[in-house]
Amino acid sequence: MQKTSRNFFLFLSQNKTLNKSAKRWGFNLGAAKVVAGESIESAMDTVLSLNHKGILAAVDHLGEFVSSEQEAKEAAEHCLRTLEAVDRCGADCYLSLKLTQLGIDIDRELCFQFMKEILEKAASLELFVRIDMEDYAHCQPTLDMLKRLRKEYDNVGTVIQAYLYRASDDIDDLKGVPLRLVKGAYKESDAVAWQDKKQIDANFLNIIKQHLTNGSYTAIATHDHRIIEEVKNFTAEAGIPADQFEFQMLYGFRTDMQEALAQEGYRFRTYVPFGNDWYSYFMRRLAERPQNVSFAFKGMFSK
Repeated sequence: MQKTSRNFFLFLSQNKTLNKSAKRWGFNLGAAKVVAGESIESAMDTVLSLNHKGILAAVDHLGEFVSSEQEAKEAAEHCLRTLEAVDRCGADCYLSLKLTQLGIDIDRELCFQFMKEILEKAASLELFVRIDMEDYAHCQPTLDMLKRLRKEYDNVGTVIQAYLYRASDDIDDLKGVPLRLVKGAYKESDAVAWQDKKQIDANFLNIIKQHLTNGSYTAIATHDHRIIEEVKNFTAEAGIPADQFEFQMLYGFRTDMQEALAQEGYRFRTYVPFGNDWYSYFMRRLAERPQNVSFAFKGMFSK
């Protein structure tokens, strides 16, 4: 039943017609609990509120279905405005973005130029930029883009997904690069990814330990308290310094645990999405855990 539910919501997440309709619905499906409004201003208010609690942030202007160079240009301009807003309000926050939003499927060279412009701006403001990892079809293009950018900029990193068979090899290849490690939230075939939760969890822990042992900065993005406890024990026993890693969770989920980890003295960062193109992101959150479905329904009727 859980697998059926996951596949159903992942299928919905890829439906472009529903994605367009969702922009008209607004946040009536409960997304307001996990998306920090539609504007940069609302996102910054959320980020500053988190900072006040000792929590760092990563802010992401949602969107992935870009079909023209003009839309990609507009997305790049929004990234630049977001960086300026982060700097203006003095938030402890970095920018997260998707290459599909910047037109990698339309023109890779144009996407590269957009990324250079964004990274130049971020470097001038002493800010970091994280390239989100998307579905498997975009995995190698994303890593190719990252390597090309890293020749000129050190303020950029990406995400590695533990459910992919290739994850450990990619970790070795990216030694020294700041990485966000996740289990993975897209529907992939068994030709490229594990389908069994136990296997995914085991590989997640393996690549976390692998990247930490390599001496690389590691962001551990999970709501799984068991994995968090194991990482705590491993870093303590291995003598991994506290400034070499951080825990991350999504905005709106397990808020008590987020604040508790920050109060315990761990570096903690909340991923804060915003914007009106929230539909695909929200559907993937519903797919990840059955509990999120009831969470959404509560949001629908608590207005």
